[in-house]
Amino acid sequence: MKTPKISDIAGIINKIAPTALAEAWDNPGLQVGDPGAEVTRIMVALDPTQDAVKSAIESSCQLLITHHPLIFKPLKSISTATPNGRLIQTAIKNGLSIICMHTNYDIATGGLNDLLAQKIGLSECRPLQITTCCELVKLVVFVPDSHLEAVRNELFPHIQSQGNYLECSYAASGEGTFLPQAGAKPFTGTVGKRQQVSEKRLELLVERSNLSRALKALFASHPYEEPAYDLYPLLNEGEKLGLGRVGRLTKQISLTEYARQISEALSSPALRYVGESAASVSKVALCSGSGASLLHEAARAGADVLVTGDVKYHDAREALDLGIALIDAGHFPTEIIMVHEIVERVSHALTGAGYNNCQVVPCSIESDPFRM
Repeated sequence: MKTPKISDIAGIINKIAPTALAEAWDNPGLQVGDPGAEVTRIMVALDPTQDAVKSAIESSCQLLITHHPLIFKPLKSISTATPNGRLIQTAIKNGLSIICMHTNYDIATGGLNDLLAQKIGLSECRPLQITTCCELVKLVVFVPDSHLEAVRNELFPHIQSQGNYLECSYAASGEGTFLPQAGAKPFTGTVGKRQQVSEKRLELLVERSNLSRALKALFASHPYEEPAYDLYPLLNEGEKLGLGRVGRLTKQISLTEYARQISEALSSPALRYVGESAASVSKVALCSGSGASLLHEAARAGADVLVTGDVKYHDAREALDLGIALIDAGHFPTEIIMVHEIVERVSHALTGAGYNNCQVVPCSIESDPFRM
C-alpha cells in the first residue's frame, strides 16, 4: 500500500483551499515539519494549542491540520520560555508536522464560509467581500478523432465551470499533418513519410491555478508523443471569490427566531444579537470567526442581519446606526464546524489517490475558551 508524505497532504489541502487565495497578512501552509516525512495518521483541529498537539502525539499522529496558524509572522527566535516556542519544540521533538488552512479556506468555494452558510440555512450564496477573481486560460489541443472522448474526459475534472454548467467544451473537425523524423515513435504513420490525420480542435476553459494539473492530465491521456496545444490568457473574469457570504433563507422569520435556530445549529448557547426581536429576516450575511469588519459590506448588500463572532460594543452601536441586525454566534462555534468537514474531505482525497493506510481523525478535546 502507498503511504503519503507530508507534501502529498499539503497538495490535497491546496486543492481544497489554494494558498494563493489567502489574505496578504496570512500565513497558511506547512508551519512545522519535514515535507518528505511519511504519514499514517492525521488529526484535524481548529487551533494549534498545547492540548491539541499533545492529543495528536498521544494518538500516534504524524500530522496536525488546523484552521488557525501556529506562526503568523516571521519568528526572530524559538525560545521554550514562550508558549509558541515550547509548542514548536514539542512538535519537532515528537516528529509532528503542523499544516494550517486559514483565510484560504475561508475564501475557497466549498470552504468554511460556505459550510457555515449551509449550517445556518442559507441558499443562493455569493461572496460578501470580493478578494480575487480567478484568472482564466483557454486550453486548445488537437486530438485524433479516435481519442477525443478519452482526452476530454481526463481534462473535465480540471476545467472551469460555466455558472451551473460543468464539463463545458467545444470541438471542431480539421486535418493535422506531421512528418516523423528518425528516432520518433509516432502513434500513427511511418518515419520519413508525411502523415495526414483527421483531428478535432478541442477547446476548454481552465483556471490558471489548475493549469499544471490540466496539462499533466492532457499529456497522460493524449496518444501523441508531442501533443499540439495552445494556451490563450483571457480577459474574461473567472469565478469571484472572497470573504464571508450573503444568501437567503427559504422563508422569512423573526430575528429572535433566527437567533434561536442558529444557537441550536451551532451549539452556541451564549449567542447574542443586536436589533429588534420582531424584525423580519430573509437576506443574511455571514463571516465565520471574527467578521464584524464586514458590517458595511453586509449593509450595502441589503442583508437584514450579519452573523459572525467576536462582536464588540462599538460594532453593535454601528449596526444600529446602519439599520442592520447583528448576531454574535461566537468565534469558536462558527469555526469548529470545519473539523469534521476536513476529516471527511481529506479522507476521501486520500482514498481516491490510493492511500489506504492513512487515517484521519478529529481532535476531540477542543472547547470554547469562553464560559457562560
